[in-house]
Amino acid sequence: MASYSLVGKKVWVAGHRGMVGSAIVRRLENEQCHVVFATSQEVDLRNPDHVQRFLDTEKPHAAFIAAAKVGGIQANNTFPVEFLRDNILISTNVISACAASGVEKLLFLGSSCIYPKHAEQPIKEDSLLTGPLEPTNEAYAIAKIAGVKLAEYYNQQYGLPYISGMPTNLYGPGDNYDLDNSHVLPAIIRKAHEARINNAPFIEVWGTGVPRREFMHADDCADASVFLMQNYSEAGLVNIGYGEDISIRNLAETVAEVVGYKGELKFDSSKPDGTPRKLMDSSRIRTLGWSPRIPFVDGIKSTYAQFLKEYGQ
Repeated sequence: MASYSLVGKKVWVAGHRGMVGSAIVRRLENEQCHVVFATSQEVDLRNPDHVQRFLDTEKPHAAFIAAAKVGGIQANNTFPVEFLRDNILISTNVISACAASGVEKLLFLGSSCIYPKHAEQPIKEDSLLTGPLEPTNEAYAIAKIAGVKLAEYYNQQYGLPYISGMPTNLYGPGDNYDLDNSHVLPAIIRKAHEARINNAPFIEVWGTGVPRREFMHADDCADASVFLMQNYSEAGLVNIGYGEDISIRNLAETVAEVVGYKGELKFDSSKPDGTPRKLMDSSRIRTLGWSPRIPFVDGIKSTYAQFLKEYGQ
């Protein structure tokens, strides 16, 4: 397995303001490399000319692609055109421009929602494109699949070490707590916090509470991303998971305990559950020598502490 050193390299992190991108920037502080990035106001990743001009100017050696238009079930359901169009433009523009400008190595970050709704659990990498997607985030998934496949095809056709990492559900500093478009874990953190402050008798959680999800801290995902950049070059994707899942009910109970909320949890079964279960098979990256380091409850505690710093007591 050929290794790739980041020492002395110029490294572009696309999506550096997001939860995962900012975690990758933090992680790269230990790698003696020069990190470059641009805001969406400076470079619109949906515009191929903007992307190509930026890369031709900066000439990075390596790139981590963590940029995407993201949101929870409600946002994905409401705006499928934007989720498909914007993300497919970002994926194809960025990967193609990297190849054209001579980027030596690239890691494209996908999402576990690219796998079929009823994929065999735990989900292996070769489950991709073996069945229908979850309808509530199909548009986003299709765009991410296009990015994964484009990186894979550049690897196969041109021999470029362009690879893809497939993270499970992530949480951590910089998460989105907007209840209209956030994911389940940050939404429950905010709901439980506000209910505690306001002495509310209950909080409402979408769905039945039965579905199971796997959650991993963004700093673990960043560490895995750097590990793959340094140690993996084959075509195809690699799952990045925590290795355990939890029911949404147990998740809500855990968050409530960490936040200190002692009221009732009400599950609204009229709201969509999404995929019944989503646990990744991460044996491939573990075989390569990587495993997560942040225990789930510890991660929730540190994430809530960061939430309090940003949003007040």
